[in-house]
Amino acid sequence: MGRLDGKVAVITGGASGIGEATVRRFVAEGAKVVIADMQEDRGSALAAELGDAAAFASCNVIREEQVAGAIDDAVRRWGRLDVIYNNAGFGGAMGPISSISEEDYDLTMDVLLKGPFFGIKHAAPIMCEQESGSIISTASICGLQAGIGSHLYTVAKAGVISLTQTTALELAEHNVRVNAVCPGYTITPLFAGSASATDERLDKARQRTATAQPMHRAGEPTDIANLVLFLASDESSWVTGQAHVVDGGLIAGPAWRDQPRMMREANPIRLHRPPTD
Repeated sequence: MGRLDGKVAVITGGASGIGEATVRRFVAEGAKVVIADMQEDRGSALAAELGDAAAFASCNVIREEQVAGAIDDAVRRWGRLDVIYNNAGFGGAMGPISSISEEDYDLTMDVLLKGPFFGIKHAAPIMCEQESGSIISTASICGLQAGIGSHLYTVAKAGVISLTQTTALELAEHNVRVNAVCPGYTITPLFAGSASATDERLDKARQRTATAQPMHRAGEPTDIANLVLFLASDESSWVTGQAHVVDGGLIAGPAWRDQPRMMREANPIRLHRPPTD
């Protein structure tokens, strides 16, 4: 028996990276999944590989009607909607604040914040009517701590976390849960710099970030998919309004190996104690 038996999900950005890993995990656990993505070739091929458990919907998350259409497709095919995972994203505008154009600002915020907003907006009425559902969005550790990502990526991901919290309060009375996941450095094609990144390029990114966090490896898409699975399942039925960090300990602090020597070596402080009888 799978952990998602009988459940229906929509996953945006489901054709590659974290989205693809989550699609595969969901199907393996018994879910029916609509893969909503702009990458038609990859998304269609993944749906064909997974058979009757998956379908592809062409979806650009900055277009409200396309997000709504992917959700409608899931309901039309399988009669309900139990999970939406707002995962589609990209790196957004980079560089100093003075170099960012209005056009780049708009596109960054549209994809990273408006996209999840559309997903929540159109999933909520269906789930409220069912009196059940789980809404999950990909935020980032950047939304919790400045200085890790670019200006707008950080701001947008902080917005996703705030949107998660506010909508969790509204939807809780309908037994609909809303959570965010906050990945650290995770080896995906987009993290490596290209949606079509080769295995060699991914390996280089993996090596480059292996020591960036206390756990001595970079994150993999399956690490994030495992948490999303928990949040989608009934095992998390009393979990809502939270930003769940999956980062190998990165924002907890410097790795133990990087701590000052006095912290790492056994050198107990000897206090003067008065003699006892």
